[in-house]
Amino acid sequence: MGAQSPAAPGVTPNEPATSAIPAEHAGVTDLFAVLAYGEISAFYRLSEEAALSPTLRGKVAVARMAAAELAHFERLESALTERGADVYTAMAPFTRALDDYHRSTDPSTWLESMVKFHVGDGIAADFYREIAGALSPEVAAVVRDVLAQTGHSEFVIEEVRGAVAASRSERDRLTLWGRRLLGEAITQAQYVMAQRDELTELVLAATGDLNGIATLFDRMQAAHAERMAVLGL
Repeated sequence: MGAQSPAAPGVTPNEPATSAIPAEHAGVTDLFAVLAYGEISAFYRLSEEAALSPTLRGKVAVARMAAAELAHFERLESALTERGADVYTAMAPFTRALDDYHRSTDPSTWLESMVKFHVGDGIAADFYREIAGALSPEVAAVVRDVLAQTGHSEFVIEEVRGAVAASRSERDRLTLWGRRLLGEAITQAQYVMAQRDELTELVLAATGDLNGIATLFDRMQAAHAERMAVLGL
């Protein structure tokens, strides 16, 4: 998913529901599963993209990000096991949608990779963090743990801001890249919800109705603009 820096804004979750979605809701297993696949995908992606870094400092920073993603996956694997679910079986319905997203947003440069980590993954984190606000405390704690800040995003901000300050063409190119990430991430969220009725029911219960989902997407777009501004884009 990707860690969020304290400097990076995000969607402000709704006030907790007066009646939290129970931990037994079938959609919770699907939520943990899609998060787990997102985390293990991020681990492999970051491990590969560390090679794009032009500096040793960058390679180490991204390796640490990858390690954090693997730890998040293990947390979700344990949570799924506690629910009597096999992590691999549970993740299977979501692999195609997430793989398609990563194929369609495969970065070609180091800076594109950093923007995707900070901005693209931030969009997804906003979506899941908002849902967490309507979950029972024990379930919400798992979701928030795996979306927790690790502090590594400060490195990303420094890298991108320095590059775009020095090059107008780089800034323009990465601005377009950020817009593409937004569109693809929202499309991904819609596809993921469409995979399982239980997950769709969970999202609807968390947001209220279809209008609530639309409002959430509006807030995600506003938060995206703020994150882009933090990067100097």
